[in-house]
Amino acid sequence: MVTAPEKLLRRLEWRLGRRLDGRLQGAYRTVWHGAGIDFTDLRVYLPEDDVRHIDWNVTARVDEPYVRLYTEDRELTCWLVIDRSASMRFGAQGKESVAAELAIGLGRLVSQGGNRVGAILFDNDAQQVIPPRTGRDQILRITRELTRPFNGTKGKTTDLSKMFRLAASTTTKRRSLVFVMSDFIGDPGWDRDLARLTHRHEVVVIRVVDPAELDLPDLGLILVEDAETGEQLLVDTSDPLLRGRLATQVGLREDAVAEGMRKAGVDAHRITTDQDLLAALVGMVQQSGRGRR
Repeated sequence: MVTAPEKLLRRLEWRLGRRLDGRLQGAYRTVWHGAGIDFTDLRVYLPEDDVRHIDWNVTARVDEPYVRLYTEDRELTCWLVIDRSASMRFGAQGKESVAAELAIGLGRLVSQGGNRVGAILFDNDAQQVIPPRTGRDQILRITRELTRPFNGTKGKTTDLSKMFRLAASTTTKRRSLVFVMSDFIGDPGWDRDLARLTHRHEVVVIRVVDPAELDLPDLGLILVEDAETGEQLLVDTSDPLLRGRLATQVGLREDAVAEGMRKAGVDAHRITTDQDLLAALVGMVQQSGRGRR
């Protein structure tokens, strides 16, 4: 009997194969690669280089920036860090299901060639760590956990700093490629802990957003609920004053998230729940690949 996770994985494998064949398969290590640990050489700094690899001693001596080159690890370790808090279940499509499908697709892609994939599933009061392993069975295990019904904790906002601290403490053994999937609705101040995570690892941030969070549809009088706290409120979505205030709040929230990403030193990929996810994945891989070739 074929289980639901097995069916989902087969469907994603088929779609990935069709979409990526001849374009990205086999090239992902030049796009997202593990950070090596063996120093091999120095060369002049180029604009696309990671500033964390600048050798400041040599730079000070020759009065020109130089970067250190490392031997890339033959085996890549990848971590999928997935926010499963209550706000991720917002919307008809559900941000959580979109994040899950993206995570499985990325895991399937990166696991080719014998690379190890692990996962961290996070809610304030319930975390699950799946240690990295190789093989299709590992991707199937992650798929099974992501498709298992899960009820996140309500009554308090998501502690994103805690999620990043958990990721940092779990991934101490070796430098890794870390994918973070979240809507970034939660307590402020997470940028410092995300920056610490990016200091050691190559981090790819994927922000999952429902279009209704950006532009509230005009549905008349409706009962709305805060997905994080469970607080309910009756609102008239056709009221222009309300819509104006909400638009202002959305703008402030978007600015705050963008500023947090800037402080953390990462460029977030924003994926909406109404996008073609495989097209979004291809675009994300190609965008990450620019400047590394």
